[in-house]
Formats: sequence, structure tokens, C-alpha cells
Amino acid sequence: MIGLKIYISMKIKITNKAILFLALGMASFSSVAQKVNMPAPSPLQTVTQKFGLGEVTVEYSRPAVKGRTIFGEVVPYGKIWRTGANATTKITFTDDVKLEGNAVKAGTYGLYTIPNKDTWEIMLYKDLTLNGNVAEYKTENEVLRFKVKTMKIPMKMESLMINFGDVAPTAATLTLLWENTVVPIKMTTDIDARVMQSIDESMKSDKPDYFRSATYYFDNNKDLKQALTWVTKATEENPTAFYMFNLKARIEYKLGDKAAGKASAEKSIALAKDAKNDDYIALGEKLLADNK
Repeated sequence: MIGLKIYISMKIKITNKAILFLALGMASFSSVAQKVNMPAPSPLQTVTQKFGLGEVTVEYSRPAVKGRTIFGEVVPYGKIWRTGANATTKITFTDDVKLEGNAVKAGTYGLYTIPNKDTWEIMLYKDLTLNGNVAEYKTENEVLRFKVKTMKIPMKMESLMINFGDVAPTAATLTLLWENTVVPIKMTTDIDARVMQSIDESMKSDKPDYFRSATYYFDNNKDLKQALTWVTKATEENPTAFYMFNLKARIEYKLGDKAAGKASAEKSIALAKDAKNDDYIALGEKLLADNK
């Protein structure tokens, strides 16, 4: 009888050890199991646009329509939306800008929105860790809130897209597109004072940047006579630069001196032909044709 008890006791211990070894083995197997590699349902995208004297970057995840009705159903009207999927959609400005006329300091912000049928509310948010937990959204963390009108397009945009359009030196449009909805946000920046200061400093240096200074004056309707003086000096320093002679011609034509403009345009075309640059040949010929 005593022998039987000892046998049963030993059997129980052996069984317990076997169970322990089996459990450890399963844990070890699960820890080294091969992870399935597959594409993200809402892939991350980062888009950067040079703007003014800085740049703007948007980092967001792109959900897809997948046969659903998005605005008004998947994304309810009148409620805060993370403006994308997964983590917080982030927008970074390396320089001060204005969004729809509202000043925004350089920095990184969460981009949240409240979609409605004809207008959206756009919010910049300080807390970058909120993600999609919009129930915890706090208005005291808002940097800015404003409204924009939306537009409808006939085609369907399958994946959410945030991009930049109509990009000019001091203005651009930040655009959100998804399903049949377009949300345009006007973005501007004031760089004139800093550029003018940079030009002044350049002119006092040993190597003034005559061409870029003349270009800025021409593009921004400043003193054209001063622009002509600078571009003339630029062509004297760079006598084969066909693009500089093209600018010189445009300035001369704008000043009303057609004879000088014609001569500079023809010079630009001849130099462009030597350089085999078809673009500036075409630009020069169009300039001549437009100013007959």
C-alpha cells in the first residue's frame, strides 16, 4: 500500500513537470512565431512642400472608401474627426504662416476637423498624442479653429489625400480630398520684409546676387528700373546665360522699351540655341510674338 502511494505521488510530480515543460515549449514557440507581413489598411504618407522661406509637412494615414458612404456615416457630420486614420494627423510649419487669414506660428500641430455637409471646421491642436481618442479632446489645447466651405467633385477619390496646390511664392492651397468632397484651405506667408533685407545685405557684399534680386523685383512689381540695372550687371558677369537675357527682355518690355526688349529676347534665343535649350528658345520666341 505504501509503495502504491509513493508510485502515485511520483506519477503526479512527473505529470506536473511534463505540463510545465509543455507550457514553456508553447510559450517559446509563440514568441518566435513568424509575423505575417501584409500591407497596412490605411498606409502612412508624408508630403512636404517648400513654401515661402520654409516648408510645410503633413504626416497622415490614408483610409479608403471601400464601398462605404464616408461623410455623414463612417465619418459623422458635426463630430470631431482625426482627419485620417491611426495616429494623429500632424502638420508641421518651419516658418510662420496664415491659414485662411489666421496667424499660425512655426511648429507641429495635430490636424483635427469637424465635417459638415457644406462647411468644415478646421482645428490645430497642441496635443500630438490624442490620436483618435476624440472623446478626450480639450478645446483649451486648440491653437486655432476656423471654418471653410467645401466643394463636391464628380469623380470618387478612393483614398484620403492631403496635398498642396496653386503653389506660389507666398500663397498655396492645402487641400483635403476624400470620396466626393474637397476641402480647400488657403495658406499664405509674408516674406517680403525678410527678402528685401536679404537683398540689401547681398548688395553690400563682395558678390551681390544681381539676378535673383532682379527676379524678385520683377515678380513682385517693385522698382523695374532698379531691376533692369541689376539684371544688366548679371548679364555682364554671365554673358552666355540665356535665362538672364530672357529676364532682361521681360523687364525692358514691361518698361515699355520694345527695341531693347526685342534685342535682349533675340540674344536669349541665340544663346539658348547654342546651349540646345529648347525651353528658352520657345520662351524667347513667344516673348517676341507677344510684343510685336
